[in-house]
Amino acid sequence: MTIALRYAAYSDVGCLREGNEDSAYAGPYLLAVADGMGGHAGGEIASAVAISTLMPLDDDVPGNEMVQSLAQAVERANMLLAQRVSEDPRLENMGTTLTAMLWSGARAALIHVGDSRAYLLRDGELSQITHDHTLVQTLVDEGKISEDEVATHPQRSLLLRAIQGQTNVDPDISVREAKVGDRYLLCSDGLSGVVSKETLQETLLSEPNVDAAARRLIDLANRGGGPDNITAVVADVIDTATDPHGPTSVPALVGAADQRREPLMTPDTPAGRAQGLTRGSGDTAEMDRVPAIEPVDEPGPQPRTRRWWPMVVTFLVIVALVAGAGFYFGQRYLNSQYFIGPADNGTNVAVFRGINTDIAGYDLAEQVEDTGVPLEMLPENERNAVEAAIAVGSLDEARSRVEELRGKAATCQADPESCGMEAPAGAAPTEPASSPQDRTAGVSGEEDALPDTTSGVGDVEDSVGGRQ
Repeated sequence: MTIALRYAAYSDVGCLREGNEDSAYAGPYLLAVADGMGGHAGGEIASAVAISTLMPLDDDVPGNEMVQSLAQAVERANMLLAQRVSEDPRLENMGTTLTAMLWSGARAALIHVGDSRAYLLRDGELSQITHDHTLVQTLVDEGKISEDEVATHPQRSLLLRAIQGQTNVDPDISVREAKVGDRYLLCSDGLSGVVSKETLQETLLSEPNVDAAARRLIDLANRGGGPDNITAVVADVIDTATDPHGPTSVPALVGAADQRREPLMTPDTPAGRAQGLTRGSGDTAEMDRVPAIEPVDEPGPQPRTRRWWPMVVTFLVIVALVAGAGFYFGQRYLNSQYFIGPADNGTNVAVFRGINTDIAGYDLAEQVEDTGVPLEMLPENERNAVEAAIAVGSLDEARSRVEELRGKAATCQADPESCGMEAPAGAAPTEPASSPQDRTAGVSGEEDALPDTTSGVGDVEDSVGGRQ
């Protein structure tokens, strides 16, 4: 028996985003999805770099080298992001999630960081085989909130781990045994956050063709509102000796990685060697040594304080430095975060700096701009999104999003019925506006006509540094 993969990969910008920051790759030995984040095109760069770094692994790697190969590729992607930030400081807050599987026969090494997910459909049952590195998942694990509260939690998009080029990456790595008949789904949270697990399972069961299954999943997320970029990789495990269609042989590259084609820095170059030597020194500075205190010969017994006060002073200095550094970096992080929510007056849309939470009664956000856009004039979906807080990556992005909301509010004010509102008494009836066509893009094949299936809407997310 010869194990092989039949796969398909698709990525779509969604209904609300202007650009696609997701990237994905599917090949005979490698499946990977990355969800980028960060202002100034940082998300596109980060996800493209991650996928481009893994692509050379799409080969028949010996089973005992799969884990090491994946870990080294992720570390190299982290180094490349650090290099890009040093070349362009505007990319400082960029980062990406990554979920990838490297295959060797019936064995697959799985590496995962962030909240993009991998699912396994086996014997009709769908199971999630990755664990989200998010604040809300930690709260669920600790029993502080329930699974039902995750979708409405104000910090549901806050990542605890990502590839950002700032610190060493701590991915989850495991090795799995595959069976003929298994179907794998790798996806960004633009799919898993909108389409329920039950609908994912039903779709993967009902669509025998991997290409049709991937495109239908993209369509379902768009029908659910498409608040984020949507990426799906679907792969079937087959026996080449008995399967009538055979494995897929042409690799698929989609999303930002397909558009940008990021060049990779070879470690053998002088720049690569130099970066390898200096990589560990970017986050902390070595403190100057405290000079030793020379003993003083004095007659009679020495006061006891002369023996321990240097240690006390040194300890206090260290505590002060740690506290100061924590305050500085904490304040810097808060000042780089923005979200859109209800204004302090409770009637308008406002832009806030910080994160939408408080610690010990101390509010970690401040209103920086009351936009004057009335909440009551927004369509229900947009109003609910604002009330739950819409995380954005920068002030410019916040203002751009506000202008979108302002336009929708103006439309609703001019034609309330088109937004599901009651028209003022005596108002002339207006014709309903036509709804936009769903958008679905892939790397190969033409779009199929898909059934009008809907599912739950997930919320727009952000990242450790504020997700876009």
